[in-house]
Amino acid sequence: NGPPLLKAPNFMSSLEHDWRSPIWTHMYRFLAKEHTLIRFDQRGNGSSDLEPLDITFNSFVEDMEAVVNNSKIDKFPIFGVSQGCAVSIAYAIKHPNKVSHLILIGGFARGKGQRGDPTYASKSDMEQTMILSGWEDENPAFRQFFTTSMIPEGSKEQMDTFNDIMKITTSAKNAAKISKVNDQIEICDILPRLKVPTLIFHCTDDARVPISEGKFLAANIKNSKFIPIKSKNHLILETDQDWDLFKDEVTKFLNT
Repeated sequence: NGPPLLKAPNFMSSLEHDWRSPIWTHMYRFLAKEHTLIRFDQRGNGSSDLEPLDITFNSFVEDMEAVVNNSKIDKFPIFGVSQGCAVSIAYAIKHPNKVSHLILIGGFARGKGQRGDPTYASKSDMEQTMILSGWEDENPAFRQFFTTSMIPEGSKEQMDTFNDIMKITTSAKNAAKISKVNDQIEICDILPRLKVPTLIFHCTDDARVPISEGKFLAANIKNSKFIPIKSKNHLILETDQDWDLFKDEVTKFLNT
C-alpha cells in the first residue's frame, strides 16, 4: 500500500526467492512498509527472459522504461544497488519529471574496466574463466569466492543463500555477459545533469566496489548527500551496525 517506490534490478535477482532471502527480506519489508514496492528481474535473471537477444547497459535502461510504462506510475523514488545505481541515474536523467528521489547503495559511475586499473584485463580474464567454468557447478567453490566479495561479514546462512541464488537466478553464460557489461559502465559525463535529490550510501570497506566510487558519485551529483555505512559488505545487511541509521536516513529523505 502507499505511493509507488521502484527497485532497480541488480546482478543477481529473483522475484520468487529474494523476498524470502535473509539477504533481502529486511530491506524489502522496510521499503514496502509505507510504499507499494515495485520490483522486476533484470533481463537474463530470475523470472525475466533467460535468453535475451542482447545484454547491454542501454537495454537495462529500456527495460526500466518498459516496467514504468506498464505499471502506469508517475513521480516515484527509485532504489538502486550496485550496478542498478547507474541504471537508475540514467533513467532519472532521461525522465526527470517521473523520478522524485534516488536512493543508491554501493553504486558507481565507472565500472571496473573504466577506472584506469592496469591489472584489470588480467583480473577480468580470470573472473570470466571462473564464471564460465564454476558458476553452475554443484560444488559452490567459485560462488563462495564471489559471495565473499559481496558479503564478507555475512552469516553462514546468508552466504549459503547467496551461493544458491547465484546458481538459481541465471546461467554461467549470462553471468559472464552481465559481468562484462557492468565492468564497462561509464556515465561520468551525464552526472552533472542529474537534478533529482539523491541519497548515496556506501559501505566503508566495501570489498566489491571501493567507497571512492560512491564518493565520486556524490562529488558529481549536485543535489546529493553521502552517508558512509560501517561495514565490509557490498550490500547492507540487517546485521550491519548501521542498519538503523540507513532506515532513519531513508525515512527522513522520502518525507522531505
